[in-house]
Amino acid sequence: MDTLKPATPLLSALRCWVEGRRIYLEINERRSVSFPASKYDSLANVSQSELEKIELHSDGRYIHWATIDEEICVDDVANNRFLHTAKAVAS
Repeated sequence: MDTLKPATPLLSALRCWVEGRRIYLEINERRSVSFPASKYDSLANVSQSELEKIELHSDGRYIHWATIDEEICVDDVANNRFLHTAKAVAS
């Protein structure tokens, strides 16, 4: 009999902020991660003021920049997977 192993839930962030051209995420009281904006083509050349318009979405599972239409999965960043997050297409 096969038993399904429950999927590991995605990590979420408690808060996010920008210092210079680096994005910081507080995962929990003992873990923070950061990455340079240059890891993502969509962030590499945006103005500093646009970069600083960062928000958490979906209970902290995604970092989002509404003005540049970018969303990045916190779990990917925390696990050093620097991938563009595909957005759902409205039907």
